[in-house]
Amino acid sequence: MSPAPAAALLAGLAAAALLADRIVSVAAIAAVLLLVCLRGPAGRRRLYLVGALGSGLAVFLLTPFVSTIGWHVLWSGPSVPVLGRLDVTREELRNGLFQGLRLTAVGLAFAAYALLLDHDRLVQAAGFARRSVLAIALGTRLVPTLERDAAGLVEALRGRGVEVTGARGRARLVAPLLAGSLERALNLAEAMEARGYGRPGATRAPRPPWGVRERGALLLAGLLVAIGALWL
Repeated sequence: MSPAPAAALLAGLAAAALLADRIVSVAAIAAVLLLVCLRGPAGRRRLYLVGALGSGLAVFLLTPFVSTIGWHVLWSGPSVPVLGRLDVTREELRNGLFQGLRLTAVGLAFAAYALLLDHDRLVQAAGFARRSVLAIALGTRLVPTLERDAAGLVEALRGRGVEVTGARGRARLVAPLLAGSLERALNLAEAMEARGYGRPGATRAPRPPWGVRERGALLLAGLLVAIGALWL
């Protein structure tokens, strides 16, 4: 499938999860996106899955302690200054589960976008708002690019007899990764200027025509948004 309809389909699933009002609906969308993410490379998908699932779990665990809704108290905790009494109600748990699944679904949609889509072809397929599409594509490629750079740095240090272990050891990679990102940004800007990006009369490589699958994906993306707003 072409990257543009695939990106629209992922955006439709994320929008449907944000518009849905039922836990079952959001859970089903998150499950579908999880299955899609499992098709990604095994070596790269772990970081994205941990981020998406961990963020949703954190929202579920923290929501009962930072919100005060409902009357069906399941656990009554101590009284904390500023926050008040830490009670856990059935309504708070339901709200935490609902918001956590929402965040998980959106995170999994981004993970599928980063793992499975060809971002270069996505920029090439943009017929309008090319500058905005380019900025979004470059921004979303930051995580996998940093991931590859970090793996290269770890291998280089390992070859010199230095093992990178633990959070403290990986935190030391931040400075070289930041320096490499700035250098890559300058190189990219020079390459775009040398190729005449933004000047009139730009040419494009020929693209294969869209088939039934691509048009069906665009239609399904719109239907998912409508279904999420009206029925889910």
